[in-house]
Amino acid sequence: MNVELIRALEDIEKDKGIPKEMLLDAIKAALKSAYKKNFGSVQNVEIDIEEDVGEVNVYSNKEVVEEVEDSNVEISLAEAQEIAPDYELGDMVKIEVTPGNFGRIADQTAKQVVIQRIREAERDIVYEEFANLEGDILTGIIQRYHKDNVIVDLGRTEAILIPPEQIPNEAYEPNERIKIYIVEVKQTTKGPNILVSRTHPGLLKRLFELEVPEIHDGIVEIEAIAREAGYRSKMAVYSNDSEVDAIGACVGPNGMRVQAVVNELNDEKVDIVRWSEDPAKLISNSLSPAEVLEVKVEETEKVAEVIVPDYQLSLAIGKEGQNARLAAKLTGWKIDIKSESQVEEKALDDEEVLDDIESSEEVETEELSSDFDFTEIDLSEESE
Repeated sequence: MNVELIRALEDIEKDKGIPKEMLLDAIKAALKSAYKKNFGSVQNVEIDIEEDVGEVNVYSNKEVVEEVEDSNVEISLAEAQEIAPDYELGDMVKIEVTPGNFGRIADQTAKQVVIQRIREAERDIVYEEFANLEGDILTGIIQRYHKDNVIVDLGRTEAILIPPEQIPNEAYEPNERIKIYIVEVKQTTKGPNILVSRTHPGLLKRLFELEVPEIHDGIVEIEAIAREAGYRSKMAVYSNDSEVDAIGACVGPNGMRVQAVVNELNDEKVDIVRWSEDPAKLISNSLSPAEVLEVKVEETEKVAEVIVPDYQLSLAIGKEGQNARLAAKLTGWKIDIKSESQVEEKALDDEEVLDDIESSEEVETEELSSDFDFTEIDLSEESE
């Protein structure tokens, strides 16, 4: 085997972090398989590499027995003692069986093993690097389309943006820089498979963390996010400092901070509302920009009835129910929105029903009274 290749293993250890001994063990295992494949041997062989000169030798290990039944793995005591007189029954004898052209096979095999191990090590390094970035955002460059998937260049590897993770109606042009959320990293035989997203709520959260120093510093916290990517999102925020307005910090001077996020998300609208531990207040806030008059909550079932002015009903519900739907996602409550007039009409209907029931009960009482003939009895006469 080439001496230069042996020396190169030390450089690989320094540059790639792959231990030299690990590579040598892998080369020996591959040479053992190559020997058995090329020479059809079933012998119990071992490979010895003399690192100083690059020489590779193959040895067959045979057990010393009194009577040989399988010459591939056994040797008689007489033959063994011809090699060395101190051999005894049960000892193992190493016999060199190196083929004449095995040096060429060794060189080719060693190179293939080293290349394969380097690739595996690089795949492992890339996997570890990106596995630690799950739940974070990166900037990538759009490379190409593969069917309906968008392939994004992340530098050392590529990521896949599948259709469900793409923002509706967003155009992805080659060589365009794009921010993506790392959803999941899986290791495969071909390298890491990185699933990224433009629709994940985590992308919205990370973008605000980048734009708003108060969030980055922990003064303002994002408590909940509901998102319909490409159209509208709601985000509930809370301030740990009474002197810092959570909503104002996220909006920024002249709306610059929130606008930067909106621009990154293909003009997706973002409603920022104040978080509250009080479900009624949170539900009321979550229906912003609609005005809410009253919120009645049923804690057990997590159902809320929300009353709004008549002229605010359509705004509270939103186009195709979007505002109400996002509010329900944000709060985790089922929300039933009604206008003032609807509530008043229901109250009148309930009152009429109650009146009908009371009238019916009075009629039944009169009928019962007429059915009975009460006779006055003088109990004092009976006792005599």
